[in-house]
Amino acid sequence: MKNVGRIERLLQRHRGGALIFLCALLMLVGSVRFGDAVVQTSSRAGDRELPIYSVDTEKKQVALSFDAAWGNEDTQQILDILAKHNVHVTFFMTGGWVSDYPEDVKKIQAAGHDLGNHSENHKNMSQLSKEECISELMEVHNKVKELTGVEMHLFRPPYGDYDNEVILTAQECGYYPIQWSVDSLDWKNYGMQSILDTVLKHKNLEPGAIILCHNGAEYTAQALDALLAGLKEQGYEVVPISELIYKENYHMDHTGKQISDVS
Repeated sequence: MKNVGRIERLLQRHRGGALIFLCALLMLVGSVRFGDAVVQTSSRAGDRELPIYSVDTEKKQVALSFDAAWGNEDTQQILDILAKHNVHVTFFMTGGWVSDYPEDVKKIQAAGHDLGNHSENHKNMSQLSKEECISELMEVHNKVKELTGVEMHLFRPPYGDYDNEVILTAQECGYYPIQWSVDSLDWKNYGMQSILDTVLKHKNLEPGAIILCHNGAEYTAQALDALLAGLKEQGYEVVPISELIYKENYHMDHTGKQISDVS
């Protein structure tokens, strides 16, 4: 698209009316390219706009994701374990986390993992105005771009909270909204074995599943080595979300499963 450079420069300004005008423009043209990503608004199921909960695929692949919103005490341990297994995942980061731990952001990117947007301030997005949603998205977007050069295109709403406007606004700003189909419940701090049992025996653990974990949770790093081994024993390849999802020509079913329109 010949106007992409101009659009990207405008996005960096992220100021009120200019952004709303820009996002309205993106909605009219239907798609926009950020790096290698082409975002199209094809997320409607009935009267609802849905994030991607899982992917319909014949490949025995799952995606592992970590929400990063608080501490970083276990970040290096998580990265070391992922490297040991030669696995790449997706980290969804808040703006506050990016500001507090810029060196960790660089380490995550250097290790080949996805950098994902988890909003600037970890608010309930459905309770914000459109202008506020845009600001929540673009403030952390520009922080990460300045720090690493990466144009993020994956967004996970804080608390899994969204409505139609949140999904459409994220798409208009160049993002694929991402949810999850398998919650490790690591944030409840029930222990290492609870994480393993919850994920490895989950009814939704199947090809195309997206698994939710958190860095900064008490037992997640302790469970990670065994979790990756258990997924491998079940025949699953762990990939980052950017490799699991379809970038274009897809539709959603009522469960939020992304289905390719290409036979």
